Amino acid sequence: MLGTYFYNEIIRKVIISFGTLFNDIHIKHKDSTDGVISDMKVGLSYGPMQKFLAKIEQQQDLTKPVAITLPRMSFEMTGIQYDSTRKSGVIQTFKAVDNDKKVKKVFMPVPYNIGFELNIFTKLNDDALQIVEQILPFFQPSFNVTVDLVKSIGEKRDVPIVLDSIDFQDDYEGSFQTRRALIYTLRFTAKTYIFGPIADSTDGLIKKVQVDLYSSTDTKTARREMRYTVTPKAKQDYDGDGSITAADDLLVEAGDDFGFNETWEFFGDSKDYSPTQKIDY
Repeated sequence: MLGTYFYNEIIRKVIISFGTLFNDIHIKHKDSTDGVISDMKVGLSYGPMQKFLAKIEQQQDLTKPVAITLPRMSFEMTGIQYDSTRKSGVIQTFKAVDNDKKVKKVFMPVPYNIGFELNIFTKLNDDALQIVEQILPFFQPSFNVTVDLVKSIGEKRDVPIVLDSIDFQDDYEGSFQTRRALIYTLRFTAKTYIFGPIADSTDGLIKKVQVDLYSSTDTKTARREMRYTVTPKAKQDYDGDGSITAADDLLVEAGDDFGFNETWEFFGDSKDYSPTQKIDY
């Protein structure tokens, strides 16, 4: 089983969705009359906190070119962990229809939690508070993001992103030549699902249901008296002959809009139906 190539890009999509939440945050500076002096969009990058902190600490000479512009935010994926609380049956499957209206057999996805860390770097504490207050009200403690996990079958799911903790760090001690590092660290958990390979269904679309009814529940002496059969009924002309007939019923595929043909048959022959041989005996 291992070695079959597939790539649904689920983890990549979750990372992008997480970063998108914070890519349009602004801060404003005002004067004594409450007029807006500046409106700045906070930059966002993918990377560890240590990388951005090193840029700040290593540029002690203020006459050198700018090392990093504050305020700024960075985020990174910190871990992936299996979530047993959302476990489902390992061999359970469900059917889905792909973009070509073909039936696919899909195994139930595996629940995983993806950890994220969002770091906020500012020079002024008020800038950091503006950013934090634009984030916290949306997490109570989770915020749902709809992610197209498997595009080929249109499998979209809400991924809860939970705010786990908030840490604050202010390195204000040191000489005047030492740059100040004011950092807020927010840790999140995204509860997503990982899908395996999407296989073609072996049994396809069920196009006929047949039920035999007997005179009693005694399996030895009961006689078959009635049969109920249901098949799809086409609602459009598939074969292009200008009319909707029984020939069109045979061309109905998964995802089509269709009705049902219902048939009742009465028997007095006391026979049984063999599902394997598909005959009465």
